[in-house]
Amino acid sequence: MSIVTVGLDLAKHVFQVHGVDEAGKVVVRRQLRREQVEAFFRGLTPCLVGLEACATAHHWARLIRALGHEVRLIPPTRVRAYVQRGKKNDAADAAAIAEAVTRPHMAFVPIKSEDQQGVLVLHRSRDLLVRQRTMLLNALRAHLAEFGIVGAQGPRKLAELIDRLNDLTLPELVRLALVELAEQIASCRARIAALEKAILAWHRTTEASRNLATIPGIGPITASVLAATVSDPSAFKNGRQLAAWLGLVPRQNSSGGKDRLGGITKAGDRSLRRLLVMGATTVIRYARRKAPGEGEWLKGLLARKPPRLVSIALANKMARIAWAVLSRGDVYRKTVPVPAVP
Repeated sequence: MSIVTVGLDLAKHVFQVHGVDEAGKVVVRRQLRREQVEAFFRGLTPCLVGLEACATAHHWARLIRALGHEVRLIPPTRVRAYVQRGKKNDAADAAAIAEAVTRPHMAFVPIKSEDQQGVLVLHRSRDLLVRQRTMLLNALRAHLAEFGIVGAQGPRKLAELIDRLNDLTLPELVRLALVELAEQIASCRARIAALEKAILAWHRTTEASRNLATIPGIGPITASVLAATVSDPSAFKNGRQLAAWLGLVPRQNSSGGKDRLGGITKAGDRSLRRLLVMGATTVIRYARRKAPGEGEWLKGLLARKPPRLVSIALANKMARIAWAVLSRGDVYRKTVPVPAVP
């Protein structure tokens, strides 16, 4: 009988294939070298192919889908439940993928295009450079403190100190090292600015990203990464599912009819969740200065809850609004409160 379902365990060089027929009988179980994968799937009749959503998965999904197959990406945590206990190897993983991909209630990961992955590479590279810049600034501040020079907090204040580095009273060896750090900081800043320029250009040419930027607390950086990450909003039934996917909902440990909620799950994309929380923090800071009658929901919540909890609640709300904006293909419109009837 012909193969109807294939589980493919990805790797750098040696891939494992597990194919079954309509009756669930194993038809093929073999290893493929990297250069053999395309030819193998080209020779198969169109079938269902399951892959773990790991590194290189989107590339292989696009390639195999172009050959006429139906490809589905499965989160690795969902595949783990189908791996036989005590049999963790490539063949068992491929069999587990072939089993998991046929489950009716399985959640799948939308396949990203090259354009969407390219934008995400821009963001990942920017995040790396921002972390490197922070490390360099902290190192420079610590080295200066060893010689009694303490700079004010904030990158801008430290930049003023860097500008007059040659005027400070320091040993020559120390000055030589700190000048090298200062040059690295300047280089990081220039590279970050170049990447942000490219991100902004993509944002301006993408309708979904522009629509997301109309939401309070979401700027071009967050909007572009949201548009590239959530490529198919229909994968989520509602905005609450998107918020849960981003890890912005409480962890549940409920039983016996008693609801027990803990801290947020922190599942999903950490960098995207961080951007949403930072945007929510900015909105809260602005809401505190608003005139009476504006931002009352936030002000009421801040009166009862700690600010950090409020920022998470607002980030959750922003994620749900983002799902609605992406699903409808429209901009965000602020709801005007209806005055009470006397």
